[in-house]
Amino acid sequence: MSGKGAGMTSIGAATRSYEAWLRRELKVREADLALKHRLMASGVLPFLRGTFYRWVSLWHERCPELTDAPSVLAVGDLHIENFGTWRDAEGRLVWGINDVDEAASMPYTIDLVRLATSAVLAAKDRHLTMSAKALCKAILKGYRTSLASGGRAFVLEEGQPALRAIALSAEREPDRYWQHLASLRPVAAPATVRDLIAAQLPGPLALFRTVRRVAGIGSLGRPRYVGIGLWHGAYVAHEAKAMLPSAYDWALDRPTARIRGAEILARAVRCPDPFLTIGDRWQLRRLGPHCSRIELAMLPERRDERHLLEAMGWETANLHLGSPKAAALAAADLERRPKFWLFEAAKRMAKATTADWQEWRRR
Repeated sequence: MSGKGAGMTSIGAATRSYEAWLRRELKVREADLALKHRLMASGVLPFLRGTFYRWVSLWHERCPELTDAPSVLAVGDLHIENFGTWRDAEGRLVWGINDVDEAASMPYTIDLVRLATSAVLAAKDRHLTMSAKALCKAILKGYRTSLASGGRAFVLEEGQPALRAIALSAEREPDRYWQHLASLRPVAAPATVRDLIAAQLPGPLALFRTVRRVAGIGSLGRPRYVGIGLWHGAYVAHEAKAMLPSAYDWALDRPTARIRGAEILARAVRCPDPFLTIGDRWQLRRLGPHCSRIELAMLPERRDERHLLEAMGWETANLHLGSPKAAALAAADLERRPKFWLFEAAKRMAKATTADWQEWRRR
């Protein structure tokens, strides 16, 4: 492997290289980047979320036996907090993968290992109660079942009571959500961004303003603007987030890399969000208490973790199924893997990620 992210001797060197590229590509919010560095030091799971650019080289080095797996258009930056809900064109609540910023052509195994590694790290931090082996088994079961059945979107209206309980937890109450968003300080957004947001709004909004939103971890540093105001007496908000080609392409030094988020979503087995659009420079989406990511802290105390992890594995396959022949190729490849391959790979990657995190904290 000879890309820009390969062969880095330290997490500090990898980060400096990646952020130098970031600054060449767009106007970075330095304060947000400084916040990202602090969040990366705060825990190993936030560190994992913030360092996909480093993960690519680590994964190739620590899991070489998985890099020859069939390639699909994959998520890349997949982890257990990269799931959320949105409303489809019929207003139904849908659950699934929330962020495809790092989508690229990759071995299908990278998504499974990264998802499993995040679950193992979350269990070590006592955010989940299942054993590491059971977590990996549940993810793989959901993935295999989805491949075999051709996938299915997670519409939460009549079925999926366990996921619906998570989606409608007290942590996602509208009053709390809008109070925070409405409290953000107004800023002047670029004219291009204002026009993009205005095109998505349902009509003229009372008390309309643009604000700067700080969210996520991996994308911190990229400009984000939210247009918010009142429509018929209640809040409406739409966000524009700056986009870049995948860090996977950067790490492998791929020329002419392109943004592929719109492509992976259009191909997936999915009830799409009609307000989510991804262009060459900006991603537009509607924001709301039930149109957002679900963090671990939002999970109710009583939840079916096995079902949740199986659903995450299933949804991963929903996106992979958009690649031609993905089901047959991935299923055949899985048959040749040892029984506990995912568990063993997740253990290795959890250990490597933890070592990187500890080094980052000593900086």
